Amino acid sequence: MPGEILDNQGRGEASWRWPAVHPEGRKFGLGVGVVCLVTAAIGWQWLAWPLALLTFCVLAFFRDPRRVTPQEDRFIVAPADGLVTLIQKVPPPRELTIDDGSGIRPLGTDPVTRVSIFMSVFDVHINRAPIGGTVRRVIYIPGKFLNADLDKASEENERQHILIERGDGLMVCFTQIAGLVARRIVPFVKPGDIVAGGQRIGLIRFGSRVDVYLPAGTEPKVLLGQRIVAGETVLAEVGQAALIEGVSQ
Repeated sequence: MPGEILDNQGRGEASWRWPAVHPEGRKFGLGVGVVCLVTAAIGWQWLAWPLALLTFCVLAFFRDPRRVTPQEDRFIVAPADGLVTLIQKVPPPRELTIDDGSGIRPLGTDPVTRVSIFMSVFDVHINRAPIGGTVRRVIYIPGKFLNADLDKASEENERQHILIERGDGLMVCFTQIAGLVARRIVPFVKPGDIVAGGQRIGLIRFGSRVDVYLPAGTEPKVLLGQRIVAGETVLAEVGQAALIEGVSQ
């Protein structure tokens, strides 16, 4: 994922820019926009104005802002924008703990820390790779469309597991979970692809959740209730498990 290098010593240039719209959303915006123009042309202003607002909302939902990703092997960055709603010790997804005959080393069954990030319809919905490495597995599982904020959504909702392995063998799994409104999970990667940390790897349409399973011995550097930014917020530091407390204010 080539891009401009910026650092904490002032190197590089930064300025605000209007976010691009991801190609996945342009067709939706174009479709609603065309209907808006047709209704305006025939004099149905009462319908054209709401459609104009809907066009703006659709394009805003699929916005794809640029992000600056910290380039440190010890960092695991957030794969999604949103609110940290759950931090729990749980076993890894069972689909990734079984040997599927592919030759890819399965995850262990011992509990690890799972960080759940809830994305509302107002959040950016482009998901990004938490680490750089090789995509080992992409497993889609059909299911329900329960409220993505519920704990059981991790086991019952439509979801997609993505497992990335770094060159040193470190594996990080994250799961894209559809919610009440989300009806499609769109991957940008497939097994065998090599990705950089912070690279765009998929999206979930219209409200959803992402679960990240941290490696053993690693605890998050984010707090319950904290808002985080995909590709930029350092979610965890490999091998670091110190308690961090915060105050809601």
